[in-house]
Amino acid sequence: MKLVKPKDFMFEGGERAVLLLHGFTGTTADVRMIARHLQKEGYTCHAPLFEGHGVPPEQLLKTGPDEWWESAKKGYDFLKEQGYDEIAVCGLSLGGVFSLKFGYTLPVKGIIPMCAPVKPRTEESIYKGVLSYAKQYKQLEKKSEKQIEEEMEHFEMLSTESLLELRYLMKDVSEHLDHIYAPTFVVQARKDDMIDPQSAETIHKEVESEHKKLKWYENSGHSITIGPEKEQLHEDILEFLNTLDWKK
Repeated sequence: MKLVKPKDFMFEGGERAVLLLHGFTGTTADVRMIARHLQKEGYTCHAPLFEGHGVPPEQLLKTGPDEWWESAKKGYDFLKEQGYDEIAVCGLSLGGVFSLKFGYTLPVKGIIPMCAPVKPRTEESIYKGVLSYAKQYKQLEKKSEKQIEEEMEHFEMLSTESLLELRYLMKDVSEHLDHIYAPTFVVQARKDDMIDPQSAETIHKEVESEHKKLKWYENSGHSITIGPEKEQLHEDILEFLNTLDWKK
């Protein structure tokens, strides 16, 4: 069975643009529902697919944070090329880390990091997440249990250099939080078992923006964009975006 590779998407609304960034091992489907909601309210939304994502997990490990960041920046540049001068950035997990990086590297109207780690919950949590992704991907390909077991044994022998680099990315971004002055809405799921939820407190405390807030979603897990409180999340994101000082 050949899985269809996910793609970038662009939902055109008004002149206000939102760059939506998915999570590590995720795809643009992570942020599709948010995009549709915002489009109905007059926002244009674009979500780029990170390099090495939405493809066999062996290819994921051949890429790293530098390539993923380039994918995110290409999404920003694409919106600029399309004539959108004012861009807010909203990202889940790794995408949330990148939203913070945008906050101190490029002009943005506002940023919304969702369940964004400035450190993982445990030393092994990232690796376990990759193993889970790899197994699920192979199951979706309808491979036999025996074949999956054999392929997973091989997968576990592959280099995990990119995961170490991911740790360095989190550390680097955490050290630049006080360089962020863009309006910031920090979103965090209380039942997040992938990252240390206290990352949210750290982000909210250290960003220098005068326009910042933190909201906890008590019944949600790490994949908050598809969780039980997604409708409330959509409304909260819209409310925050509407408070920004858009020119148009």
